[in-house]
Amino acid sequence: MEENIYDSVVIGSGPAGLTAAIYNVRADLKTVVIAGDAPGGQLTITTVVDNWPGFPKGTGGMKLMVDMQAQVRNLGVEIWIDTVKTITKKATSSAGNFQIELESGKKILAKSVIVATGARVRWLGLENEQELIGRGISGCATCDGMFFKDKVVAVVGGGTVACEDAAFLSKIAKKVYLIHRRDQLRALPAEAKKVLDDKKIEKIWNSEVVEINSNNSQLHNIKIRNNQNGKEGILPVDGLFVAIGRVPATDFIKDMVDLTENGYIITGQDKLYNSMTSTPGIFAAGDCMDEWYRQAIVAAGAGAQASIDGQRWLSTKASN
Repeated sequence: MEENIYDSVVIGSGPAGLTAAIYNVRADLKTVVIAGDAPGGQLTITTVVDNWPGFPKGTGGMKLMVDMQAQVRNLGVEIWIDTVKTITKKATSSAGNFQIELESGKKILAKSVIVATGARVRWLGLENEQELIGRGISGCATCDGMFFKDKVVAVVGGGTVACEDAAFLSKIAKKVYLIHRRDQLRALPAEAKKVLDDKKIEKIWNSEVVEINSNNSQLHNIKIRNNQNGKEGILPVDGLFVAIGRVPATDFIKDMVDLTENGYIITGQDKLYNSMTSTPGIFAAGDCMDEWYRQAIVAAGAGAQASIDGQRWLSTKASN
């Protein structure tokens, strides 16, 4: 099993995980990336990425992730299309601190682990929704808002993120609807006030989106239903932004590290290693630990940070 001992195992193949792998291999750490069953993460369903530096005309989300994977492989890092089943802590030794069992049945040993499994948008679960992602439907206003300049859009949700999205879109779009299933916002007071005071944002209370309709494979309108009186209506919109929460991919590690009540990995408790979790040797980066920024470029930076923290932590262990 000696050949299956890695200095660092990176779990996740989005911007955070792949950046961590790049920094690892440049530090001469034996590294493998466990890519999951959908390599590339959320960017692979983003049609155009306009806010990644170095692309004057933007780039495709899928292309960006394919290029990043090629870069990682060209540097000599293996990328396995597999999923982590369990992680078990072992006694500290040269044989590795952690045993990782994959869904394929393969077992590997790791001296350190970087968790970069990301988070997925909590979608509405309606027919046509998935097919129209990138064709009028989005889970990220700051990513896709510029495509709706001077258009009519709707935001679904009533929390802080929904209010931030609505306020952001209000500066770009011609009209913004905020659709919330309750009669008051759950957002932080400052964010809620921005929305309530913004006359460009029309609030639709006690209502839910129950149907999504398209025209020529593009979002055309949505049907909303008042959950108090049952009345339904059609709302023509060019864009629909779903902001009802995100689901971090952390179930597999919930017994190993501390999580927030929303399931995000807690980091920053160790003053020397900001990306370290509550378990020494396990680091986290990207959307699985970042509940607020939700940006690919931020995740990539966090991946670099996790790698550097891991390198420094491993060097102290080697010197002891």
